[in-house]
Amino acid sequence: MSEGAPKPNLGEVRARIDAIDTEIQRLIAERANFARQVGQAKGPLKAAVDYYRPEREAQVLRMVVARNQGPLSNEEMVRLFREIMSACLAQQEPLKIAFLGPEGTFSQLAVHKHFGHSIHGLPLGTIEEVFQEVEAGHADFGVVPVENSTEGSVHPTHDMFLTSPLKICGEVELPIHQYLLSKQEDLSRIERVFSHPQSLGQTRNWLRQHLPHAERVPVASNAEAARRAKASEDSAAIAGEGAARVYDLKVVAGPIEDRPDNTSRFVVLGRDIFSPSGQDKTSLMLIAKDQPGALYHLLAPLAKHGISMTRIESRPTRQKKWQHAFFIDVNGHVEDENMKQALSELGPVTDQLTVLGSYPVAVLSA
Repeated sequence: MSEGAPKPNLGEVRARIDAIDTEIQRLIAERANFARQVGQAKGPLKAAVDYYRPEREAQVLRMVVARNQGPLSNEEMVRLFREIMSACLAQQEPLKIAFLGPEGTFSQLAVHKHFGHSIHGLPLGTIEEVFQEVEAGHADFGVVPVENSTEGSVHPTHDMFLTSPLKICGEVELPIHQYLLSKQEDLSRIERVFSHPQSLGQTRNWLRQHLPHAERVPVASNAEAARRAKASEDSAAIAGEGAARVYDLKVVAGPIEDRPDNTSRFVVLGRDIFSPSGQDKTSLMLIAKDQPGALYHLLAPLAKHGISMTRIESRPTRQKKWQHAFFIDVNGHVEDENMKQALSELGPVTDQLTVLGSYPVAVLSA
């Protein structure tokens, strides 16, 4: 409001807001009815997973960002539309999403960021269990961490891909803010700190400066760390701020991550590869033949066909001594013509070529 302009009438403003709210609610209900018609068109015997189309959701959210002119941020607008889509999809049946639990983990935050809150979450004890539940059909999808911008790859996830038939059908980038949680606030009384090894690594410098004498105890998840800290007066946990509410702990310090841009990337596990969304990424697992210039032979077809590589990692295959599998992320979808040509040329120079998935690029990078 410009200086000197008359103040708006509060009663009129509130009445206008009420009218807008009524129209918003009407439009959401109308959208939900059309979503239900989509379900009816696909048939009465379809399960919730059969209605979910990640490529379509990515397209919708990209249009939300393109249309947004403020004052709400792109992140807020995407979050609101994600929840609307989540609620509309759940009319058929909530999706069952497995994740690395228990409650209060960053994996759970990634689930809600990608699928919204109108889902049925299945917290599990290990990354291996997440894979197993999706493979068995007990969960529709799974969400697992794959890498962190500070600490690098999450090896258990890569190792599962060596044998799992599951496909990557989505990705989530999540800013990671770590907090020191405890029952009491005196740092001098904290004798041990529980946390996931990745989080201990992400806060290494802070711990060295503020808790140099405290024992660092790695556990399976940050939520498990919070559970242990709750049971001990002289212990603390490093976890997300939400874990403090779940486990009734005090936020003693934070954020305490060593880098302010600390980000983790999660992948969505499914049983199928979906259609292109228009802005996609493909993950490959390649085992090179034992020959001179083996890595060159893996990368040359990608360069030849103009395919940009965004990430490369290697892990022992556990099949032969010193044999490694290369995990490569590239821009594009397996249905793209240049990708088809590159993959056809990669086949003869590999002992194994596996397309782990083609999926929409995260709509909003962290």
